[in-house]
Amino acid sequence: MSDEGRERLQKVLAAAGVASRRVCEQYIVEGRVEVNGVVVTELGSRIDPAVDKVAVDGVAIQLDVSKRYVMLNKPTGVVSTMSDERGRRDLREFTRDYPERLFNVGRLDSDTSGLLLLTNDGELAQVLAHPSFGVEKTYIATVRGTVQPATLKRLRQGIELDDGPIRADRARLVGEPSRGQSIVELTLHSGRNRIVRRMMDAVGHPVQELVRRQFGPLHLGTLASGRSRDLGKLELGQLLTLARTPASSSDTTSPPNPED
Repeated sequence: MSDEGRERLQKVLAAAGVASRRVCEQYIVEGRVEVNGVVVTELGSRIDPAVDKVAVDGVAIQLDVSKRYVMLNKPTGVVSTMSDERGRRDLREFTRDYPERLFNVGRLDSDTSGLLLLTNDGELAQVLAHPSFGVEKTYIATVRGTVQPATLKRLRQGIELDDGPIRADRARLVGEPSRGQSIVELTLHSGRNRIVRRMMDAVGHPVQELVRRQFGPLHLGTLASGRSRDLGKLELGQLLTLARTPASSSDTTSPPNPED
């Protein structure tokens, strides 16, 4: 095999910010590094950073340092597009200060706030946004009325909507209902259009406010509305690892659906 375009593994790992070259050599010798799913322990090993997939301790590593991954807490009133033909607030407001050309992974409705991932990694975006991949998402919904335990059970067991059955992976109350409102935490894998709102409508509790708190391994945390930040190394590793799981081999030829 030609070594054209191939570099020593420890050099590539160090350039990716994993650790110093000496420490990366130690990781290799200790059997903590995988290339394309195979453990590599030889220090003379060479890889092609543009093609080969590398993981350390089971966590995927991004070798292309030109890629950027940003978490945004999208406010309500902002549409999930880089250019809105109707002149509404769009995501350019939050990406103009980044030198890279970022775009959103999936969507949140204008009246839904919360975690939205922005990146210039088209391959990752296509995998994560596609409905067949089924990234787990957690929402906090403020709904009308007093939600009973039986309603939560119904959401977990599954309900029938116009476009087919749907069920929440998890559904629980946050605090006690008051002033004619309840706060429900819903976790589901579906990327179907306005799915949380439609589910809560179906059980008689229309959504009044909706926030996405989690997208896969990413958590909104204390990030304020309208603010953004780069993903940390651990967050990025977890996200890349998720995208490289066998489910990512699903058909991604059809376009992703809008999300709630």
